[in-house]
Amino acid sequence: MSGLGHISQDWEPVVIRKKAPNAAAKKDEKAVNAARRAGADIDTVKKHNAATNKAASSSTSLNTKRLDEDTENLAHDRVPTELKKAIMQARMDKKLTQSQLAQIINEKPQVIQEYESGKAIPNQQIISKLERALGAKLRGKK
Repeated sequence: MSGLGHISQDWEPVVIRKKAPNAAAKKDEKAVNAARRAGADIDTVKKHNAATNKAASSSTSLNTKRLDEDTENLAHDRVPTELKKAIMQARMDKKLTQSQLAQIINEKPQVIQEYESGKAIPNQQIISKLERALGAKLRGKK
């Protein structure tokens, strides 16, 4: 190798340092104590409503009185008795079961059961399907 001449390294040294402490690490009890020992300035600030969940519950107290005074009825409309009886009568006249009627109008048998028991929320599309399938006027006396 003596024929190649002088070989030198042209790399520069790489220095790896630890990151500066982030905000959470600065608040750590050990870090605060170390800073006190070193004589550094330490600021302590008490935040308003810190460590409480008052922000979530304080807004509800404003609406409580209004909610107490609210007497609005929020129940859904149900199928009227006349409609229940008209559907049952028309289905019986055609000699159909609830399942057969449901299949004819492309609905589940449970829908027919709910309409005939009065538990369903009236849907005009379903009522018009029932009228067509049963050949009877179910809504009003037109």
